Amino acid sequence: MPAYGPLATLFYDADKPRASDAEVMWYAQRLPREQGLSLEAMCGSGRLLVPLVARGLKCHGVDNSSAMLASCEARIKAAGLTAPVFRQDIAQMNLPFRYTAILIVAGSFQLITDPATAASALQRLRAHLIAPGLLLMDMYVPSESTQRLGAPLVEVRTAKLDDGSQIALRSETTVWADARLSRSENRYAHRRGTERVGEERETLTLTWYPPDEIAALVADAGFHDVTIGPPARAIDDAQTFSLTARL
Repeated sequence: MPAYGPLATLFYDADKPRASDAEVMWYAQRLPREQGLSLEAMCGSGRLLVPLVARGLKCHGVDNSSAMLASCEARIKAAGLTAPVFRQDIAQMNLPFRYTAILIVAGSFQLITDPATAASALQRLRAHLIAPGLLLMDMYVPSESTQRLGAPLVEVRTAKLDDGSQIALRSETTVWADARLSRSENRYAHRRGTERVGEERETLTLTWYPPDEIAALVADAGFHDVTIGPPARAIDDAQTFSLTARL
């Protein structure tokens, strides 16, 4: 099943409705406020985009999930804000705007697990920047990267929706540490009381990069002044870092 469908979107909107104040501030301090536009690529349902726009930043969004974008647009409208969002895959992205900064947050770039596709995505990001455009990416290396697991990791989480119903997420994750790849088989079960009102399945694959390797990949795409620095947010049991680069 495609990733981030309607139930997945409802779950994450309830589980992680908004970026933390510290994360919002981290990006707000680095993005241009007075000149030009910023683009949040792989913006999801707007957990960061909406608070950035609320702070007065001129920011657009792009994502490949129609369900996530519908939620993002609803959040923007509910907040009385204006921010165009587009449905496109960033590896083939062709938007009618050019930007002074592009950001990809919360390790979302790591959902692109094919090396050739990742390289294409960086080229498309570069094509949408105006010199000396800024690229900002938040990355992480999961704790499982150094483990040899004998069985999949199973996690169950529940999120309560505003209408009182609940969505339970059962996630079964297999990790191939040597290949720097994980695959999560996710099942979302939506219940209202004892009644099951919906179910959704998805497969998510994720990769990770040592800091020096992602820096080299970004440089190979034509970026300059590539810098590894402190992360926008910390994740328990994971190595987190940020990457900044210039066109």
